[in-house]
Amino acid sequence: MQAMLREYAQLLARVGVNVRKGQRVLLSAPLDAAPFARLCAEALYDAGAGEVLLDWNDDALSRMRFLCAEDRVFDRLDSWTAARLNGLAEEGAAFLHLHASDPEAMRGVDPSRMQRAARARGTALEPYRRLQTTNAVAWCIGAVPLPAWAKKVFPDLPGEAAVRALWDAILQAVRVCGDGGAVDAWRAHIERMQTRSRTLTAHAFRCLRYRNGLGTNLTVALPDRHFWAGGAETCQAGYLFAPNMPTEEIFTAPRRDGVSGRVVSSRPFCLRGQVIERFAFTLEAGKIVGIEAGSAQEEALLRDAVTLDEGASYLGEVALVPHDSPISRTGLLFYNTLFDENASCHFAFGDAYPCVEGGDTMDADGLRAAGLNASITHQDFMVGTADLSVVGVTAEGREVAVLENGNFAL
Repeated sequence: MQAMLREYAQLLARVGVNVRKGQRVLLSAPLDAAPFARLCAEALYDAGAGEVLLDWNDDALSRMRFLCAEDRVFDRLDSWTAARLNGLAEEGAAFLHLHASDPEAMRGVDPSRMQRAARARGTALEPYRRLQTTNAVAWCIGAVPLPAWAKKVFPDLPGEAAVRALWDAILQAVRVCGDGGAVDAWRAHIERMQTRSRTLTAHAFRCLRYRNGLGTNLTVALPDRHFWAGGAETCQAGYLFAPNMPTEEIFTAPRRDGVSGRVVSSRPFCLRGQVIERFAFTLEAGKIVGIEAGSAQEEALLRDAVTLDEGASYLGEVALVPHDSPISRTGLLFYNTLFDENASCHFAFGDAYPCVEGGDTMDADGLRAAGLNASITHQDFMVGTADLSVVGVTAEGREVAVLENGNFAL
């Protein structure tokens, strides 16, 4: 296992952030993952990093803060915290995030405190997020197990066995097999995904129509001169990096005011440390105008999320994932967006990636004029099913089957 963990760390360093010689890297990780974080730091230095900075987090301490801290602290983010992240992004540092959390860590926490904290953080870190979404910096999100998360995914296994099973699932998903071939496997995977992205871009669809048996009936307009992306991004310095490990999605941005109909979630949605099993949105002229969920509390939580700012109630991402993707074939519910979004087609409400020609160099007004949404939040939710149909409509009105029975038809 240790050899596979070292290979995973090398993959995150050399393909994930693709660290440059002398570059500074901010590595964020949960306290429980300190042993693997050390392997990542070693791999980053081995790949040429000039300095690896650490940011630790802990679910239990975060929960304690939301329950016990003075109320006023949730309306601000300390200036030095914002200055550090914004400054590192502006200097061209890379960002490696080791993600792991208890899906239900915040159960019972006052949602208004979480809402205010998210708004304060998003506002203060807007420069950092803008540099990230325009590929001015290289960044990557990987995953490590935590006992509470592992127990949620494998409830029938005892603690250590559940953690080991989750490690096995993570390593399988990121193509680490123990043969030393993960980096080459990823480069081949990226090339396949970029080929499919180019195929979708060439169709220049005016809109996509989604239908399935759960009740999704949605039309999604796409901006003029949009493009599809997947597998890896090219940062403004000219080199590739892989933002998500794992990744199976091909994505673009919708036209902000061009989404209408009803969309029903197909997998549990983990939002601010709470799990919402099923919900539906109704959209008109791009805006979420109706919310249905299993309880009034869940509806309130969703309403808070889509009213975080003016752009939170509009969609910012359209992502296609085949129903037979490797992660979907495991049959597991990961209760973690990084994995579940790669087992299912999904949307995100909130900020859009600049997936239009020239988008990386546009300012906020230019992106808005191009039809893209802007927000301080970006939340993915899953909609893919085995019977999902997605039809693309070209500018000439020609209909093209994009997905049939959940899988690519192109």
